Amino acid sequence: MCGIALIISGIKIDLSHLIPSCTCPSPQFQEGFLFSEEDIKEALKRRGPDSLGAKNIYLYSEVSDDERKDCIVQSFVQKERAVENGCGSELRGELQFIGATLQLRGVNPIVQPLTDAFGNVLVYNGEIFGGINFSSDSNDTEVLMQTLGQCCSCISHEDSRSSCHFGGSQKSVPELLSTIRGPWALIYWQDSSKTLWFGRDALGRRSLLVHWPTCYNSRLLLSSVSPLHSSQQQYDIDDEKGKVEVDFWEELSCGVYSISMSPSEMDGHPIGEVKKHEWTDCELKELMMWERTSIEPKPENLSDHCTKVPTMQQDMLSSFSSELGYVRNAPLTTSHKVMMALRESIIRRTTMNRIYQALPANQRQERYAPVAVLFSGGLDSMIIAALLHQCIDSEYDIDLLNVSFDGVSAPDRISARAGLKELQKISARAGLKAPLRRWNLIEIDADLPKLTSETKHVMALINPAKTYMDLNIGIALWLAAGGDGWLYEETSSDGMAPCLRVEYKSEARILLVGSGADEQCAGYGRHRTKFRNRSWLGLHEEMKLDMQRIWKRNLGRDDRCIADNGKEARFPFLDEDVIRTLLDIPLWEIADLNQPSGVGDKKILREVALLLGLKEAASLPKRAIQFGSRIARESNRKNFGSNRAANQASAGSVVIHGSSD
Repeated sequence: MCGIALIISGIKIDLSHLIPSCTCPSPQFQEGFLFSEEDIKEALKRRGPDSLGAKNIYLYSEVSDDERKDCIVQSFVQKERAVENGCGSELRGELQFIGATLQLRGVNPIVQPLTDAFGNVLVYNGEIFGGINFSSDSNDTEVLMQTLGQCCSCISHEDSRSSCHFGGSQKSVPELLSTIRGPWALIYWQDSSKTLWFGRDALGRRSLLVHWPTCYNSRLLLSSVSPLHSSQQQYDIDDEKGKVEVDFWEELSCGVYSISMSPSEMDGHPIGEVKKHEWTDCELKELMMWERTSIEPKPENLSDHCTKVPTMQQDMLSSFSSELGYVRNAPLTTSHKVMMALRESIIRRTTMNRIYQALPANQRQERYAPVAVLFSGGLDSMIIAALLHQCIDSEYDIDLLNVSFDGVSAPDRISARAGLKELQKISARAGLKAPLRRWNLIEIDADLPKLTSETKHVMALINPAKTYMDLNIGIALWLAAGGDGWLYEETSSDGMAPCLRVEYKSEARILLVGSGADEQCAGYGRHRTKFRNRSWLGLHEEMKLDMQRIWKRNLGRDDRCIADNGKEARFPFLDEDVIRTLLDIPLWEIADLNQPSGVGDKKILREVALLLGLKEAASLPKRAIQFGSRIARESNRKNFGSNRAANQASAGSVVIHGSSD
């Protein structure tokens, strides 16, 4: 996980292509900013603790003495070149790139921003799991920088006004970015075309906030996260209905954007024209449409169809042996296909990382867990944990991070302890052929009324989200990702002596999270409501809506809260191949909401759990983290007096006022 940011000053930003009615303010270099470049750096380096760097690019107007008022030529140069060939140079614009790095790939240390011999600059936050090839000891940021450097200078091959100087064989920047599989957000300066590129992947799995220029602050800013106190930054805009609060930051919509720096000027300032570009990869565009071919079943499709897996297949797969030839050679059921797609997704997210080389063999700690799972003991996290067990060597521990605001009584704590026993059972069966896995259930206990400073900190992290539900989820994720809790250790090898409770902090830098499972497999209560009111088509449309807005409702917020601990969230259920696999399956095999809760919802995942030997987890009902950890109950009591009062006020969707206090 990395933190990236850009501050553009002194350039008049033309937003007419994005917001036709927008009137761009004249930029000012000296303004009463509520936060500085140093504030942004402070926020970013929590996400990227390995290195922090900055790079400035300056835009000058180079003019002769008798043509001082006319801009003859503009070039981006370093400050030391402020005077060239005897002509005066006046600073017109500035681009400040900031990059903080959490390095999980490559052999050599990386410091962002990256620059090359052609004057290009890159800050990148993401993981490349496909689309661009590189070796296991390479750093994907370096490879991406090299590949971007080979792109043509045109904005788009489809833009007839653009001229490609490299011929048709070269990809444009949007074409290249469309091929990447995996989560990413980036900011890239292409010097040859004097174009700034920025954006985030089609699902929005990495946070990128934007502040478009306003008359209150004429800078254009991009950042992975807002500074600590920026939840205060709202404008009171007067309109016909009175004053309206407008947030300083907003989530950047998924996609690729460009700002072309024009040599012409307006009001004495260079002009930067903003455009948004279409994805050019056909497979990606099809995936983003999120259309399923088989939505409404015929009566015979539902007859005699229940959540069962043949015992022989169940036993063979739950042994966790590496002998998966049976599955590969036999016709795959839909649940097999989903299981294999998820398994490959987890392999992609847990291999080719420096984490396994972090400690030399002769310096190996007693326990070393390179990967952790956000763990409630529920269906999604149990599937992830069981598949992770297949994917990494048994010499490594696996940390299971569980947060509770009600001690041992919270539902998620109860299910997590039960889930641990079930994982230990299936790994014990595999232990007949391989060393036993050591599972670390890290119990993170919290008392909400005592989290005063922490709550203010998380308020800045979830910004621009600002409801009590967002805050509750954010606090739970932030505490869980911190990994600072308690672990029960056996004091004797025979397991007869009582366990000892010891302090433990997870050092795992990769955190696997189950986001996307409910949206794709009908796990929410509103899915059942839609199905009841509008049957299968209504259910499909609601699920499609969830997937197409997950970037705004969930992923940016969750990324910021988890990454603030120097951890990288990875989402196996949101792998492009997993999404494609699930879309290729008829909807009635994904979920059948005619059946009761705990059976018909997420039916396909319950079948996967059975394949993995997780019989107890397969029947667990859906429970959101804010309810399972009981932070919602504690928040309701604190802010509304009681659960009843909170329910009457629809507390989850209530906007938090006075959050800057």
